[in-house]
Amino acid sequence: MYVIRPSTARCLGRPGARTSLPLRRTVAMMPRIETTKAEGDISSVFASLSGETEQKLPPRYQELKRKLIANNPDRVQASWNRLMDALKAGVEETKVQRERIIPQVSFTDLKNGKISPQKVAEIKERGTVVVKGVFPAAEALEMKEQTRAYIQANRDITKHFKGQVFEIYWSPSQLKARGDPRMIEAQIALQRLWQGLPEEQTATPLSYVDRLRMRTPGDTSFALGPHVDGGSLERWEDPTYASCYAEIFQGNWENYNPFDATHRVDSVMDMYNASGGCAAFREFQGWLSLSSCGPGEGTLRVNPLLKQATAYFMLRPFFSPSKSDPSSLDGWVLDLSTSKYPGSAQGRGQEMSDKTHPHLQLRHSMVSAPRVEPGDFLLWHCDTIHAVDPVHNGTQDASVFYIPVVPKCPLNERYIQKQKETFLVGYPPPDFPGGNGEQYHQGRPGAEMIEKVGGQAAMTAMGF
Repeated sequence: MYVIRPSTARCLGRPGARTSLPLRRTVAMMPRIETTKAEGDISSVFASLSGETEQKLPPRYQELKRKLIANNPDRVQASWNRLMDALKAGVEETKVQRERIIPQVSFTDLKNGKISPQKVAEIKERGTVVVKGVFPAAEALEMKEQTRAYIQANRDITKHFKGQVFEIYWSPSQLKARGDPRMIEAQIALQRLWQGLPEEQTATPLSYVDRLRMRTPGDTSFALGPHVDGGSLERWEDPTYASCYAEIFQGNWENYNPFDATHRVDSVMDMYNASGGCAAFREFQGWLSLSSCGPGEGTLRVNPLLKQATAYFMLRPFFSPSKSDPSSLDGWVLDLSTSKYPGSAQGRGQEMSDKTHPHLQLRHSMVSAPRVEPGDFLLWHCDTIHAVDPVHNGTQDASVFYIPVVPKCPLNERYIQKQKETFLVGYPPPDFPGGNGEQYHQGRPGAEMIEKVGGQAAMTAMGF
């Protein structure tokens, strides 16, 4: 967590303060922010990237299983059996459709509300969508070149990156992309897909600050496998978070609504203050493409079976193979005898593999996103299983700004206020590995740029 010293808090919220003073005076006047998060990179989030072996969880996690299904063991077993059939059918469909299964819409149709009910249903079913042309291609390419210049100008003090994912958050182009009215319009339109939030909240998106990626052809270092963000064990352990999946635990997975935000806005998604854990509620994760990038070219991979896959990974800790035929994927039975939650760990992201989640058939059910062009906005639901191409087989860079869709709610407003404090100093945002970050980077803009780019809506999104 970040703490603002009372004696220096007076200087917060003065747009332009950083750039209107000489660097020496500006740094002295900035608030001192303390963080318990160590310096690091994206490998801090995932056991598979950090070399960590499986955690042995304490016995209380076994008792948690019993509490979650309460008096519903027979219904949960029957629900699991139905889920197996639905999952098999979905995987077969995905094998045939591949990237064509991911819906695409134009930015113009999205912001004008001209998307058909059938397309809305398709987006909700798949949990992923490509919004074409939020920015013109030339403008997106210019932002990429400006970002490269920012990194180059500060190459001696830009310390942390993993697999060509840079711990860069406050470059001028990133601020522009987040605060631009077109990006805010797209986020408002996407929030309308959700229910359970007052209209005034969905009409006021907040700006959750994330990293950037610049992946070069031939890269194999960013081999991030299938996973979901927004916590790991927290989905079962936090009572409010677990209530989002109540229908699944009650044996009615078909009635689960992935787009109901009623309880998500109060859920604790980072119980362990993890480096890279997410304390905010992101309806969609997403990135703005700065390149032309297609399947196999270092792009995103997703599982497009949102409801089935979510029900499966939420029920997976409760089931084991039949003792009579442990190698078979059929005939799995309810088993509450252990504290194991496959692919889960305290303070890490939730990961999936053929070993931990075999029924997903990840080799067949994970598909690359369709080709995107510079200025396209790719989004995926906060429960979507996603990964990246293990090898970048393209001929040009695969570069993106990570920009999610974040609603205005008390949980997120509290986070954005902490984020604003780190922005004014140039530190990494609260959810990310700590250190000085970009405090001394040349060309790091102040709040006046946010206002210039997007006016009051952009300022509000950043907590001003």
